[in-house]
Amino acid sequence: MSHVVTLPGLTVTASSSSSSSSSYPHIHSLKTTRLCSKVRVSAQFKSHDSTPIDFCDPDWKHKFKQDFQERFSLPHVTDIFHDTPPMPSTFCLQHRTPMVRDFAGLNPSKEWRGYINDNDRVLLKTIYYSSSTSAGAECIDPGCSWVEQWVHRAGPREKIYFKPEEVKAAIVTCGGLCPGLNDVIRQLVITLEAYGVKKIVGIPFGYRGFSDKELTEVPLSRNVVQNIHLSGGSLLGVSRGGPAVNEIVDSLEERGINMLFVLGGNGTHAGANAIHDECRKRRYMVSVIGVPKTIDNDILLLDKTFGFDTAVEEAQRAINSAYIEAHSAYHGIGIVKLMGRSSGFIAMHASLASGQIDICLIPEVPFKLHGQNGVLSHMKHLIETKGSAVICVAEGAGQGLLQKTHATDASGNAVLGDIGGYIQQETKKYFKEIGIHADIKYIDPTYMIRACRANASDGILCAVLGQNAVHGAFAGYSGITVGTCNTHYAYFPITEAISHPRLVDPNSRMWHRCLTSTGQPDFF
Repeated sequence: MSHVVTLPGLTVTASSSSSSSSSYPHIHSLKTTRLCSKVRVSAQFKSHDSTPIDFCDPDWKHKFKQDFQERFSLPHVTDIFHDTPPMPSTFCLQHRTPMVRDFAGLNPSKEWRGYINDNDRVLLKTIYYSSSTSAGAECIDPGCSWVEQWVHRAGPREKIYFKPEEVKAAIVTCGGLCPGLNDVIRQLVITLEAYGVKKIVGIPFGYRGFSDKELTEVPLSRNVVQNIHLSGGSLLGVSRGGPAVNEIVDSLEERGINMLFVLGGNGTHAGANAIHDECRKRRYMVSVIGVPKTIDNDILLLDKTFGFDTAVEEAQRAINSAYIEAHSAYHGIGIVKLMGRSSGFIAMHASLASGQIDICLIPEVPFKLHGQNGVLSHMKHLIETKGSAVICVAEGAGQGLLQKTHATDASGNAVLGDIGGYIQQETKKYFKEIGIHADIKYIDPTYMIRACRANASDGILCAVLGQNAVHGAFAGYSGITVGTCNTHYAYFPITEAISHPRLVDPNSRMWHRCLTSTGQPDFF
């Protein structure tokens, strides 16, 4: 008889000759050595050379670390241009003097101790899980062994690989709007000028700006961007989709751009990585740096993405309005739909922060509306026991309940059905059918939230992300993105950050905290 046990990133297959061997929920209590004698183990996570790691190998930890180091090594211009000489950095915050034309000839770095060593690292995971059944456990092997995983610390380096006077830097903002875009643009420009860069341009309306002849570059300087962070939106405009990669790289060459800063989410980063690869194929020396922008907070490895804190804060206004409407009406029900295509981070955090939500629905946790254990039945219970109910639903939740359109947007994302409107209509029908009065209000604050100015927390995050993106470019890296990892700033290869979307773990402590706050049951 064969049994399959799935652990995070791992599938364990075991064979036994009796039914008594089927108690594999207790597999976590076995030591790896015992597992090896009874279990065939195959790694599901990606390895550098695509070969599974044999956990029965006593040297597997060392091999795993080597594989991890290879996967998370940062692409560098010297990988292709071997003879590119490093030069002393022109970025220094000590004994600063008025800027002169030949920045590469300066050497202000001898006494300043503000540089990051190339060997500095940040620990990727900080929790030791003693068991794979611990809440939120992320285990590499069945025994949940501790293996240190280190990523590259972000910041200015003492040696740089681009002469500032020869740099033409471009900034592009792609996808949808998100609080903090202008903050990042501002800090990119300010930091580029601190290195001595004179030629800085913005590409209008996303990747489209590289091919549309009616759109021209936007010259940028500190004077231009000084106060743009006081407003929401993007100074450069945004759009989805765009031309083919070869057209974008053609445009980079024609314009003489050798630093490109791309602000966007998973799809935009995939485009940035394709641009990086195409530039390498052509042996065109460009540093392509991503700055992760997604209001949904769904990029892997990062603590959070910019705009997320602002979105959660602004969502409180909508939730509070829904609560007041529901609480003030006879049998009032307030429904709030928030952003979250594939991940429910905004809905989860906003529900927990508000303390006013009775039901939180996210894409990662299936639910049913009808039936004894459905959402509507619980709404009825809430109306009968407390007189009102407030529901928060992520836009990507419950899509299986809706008719699929098979349509996609310009970025290739599936067009979602309106789950908020659907729940509103089904709620009206349900209470009408059972003869109970219900006063239902539906609020969708999506576009109000996206257009907001960044709050203080996001403003700081955006400032540091923008600065570190420039530091990474001058350090010679390309095909990387920057973000926070356990509160520290780090660089990641784009390929690792976009391998798949980050999702809420239904067994995580944060989701359990949300459930504790709402008091909702399982809806299946």
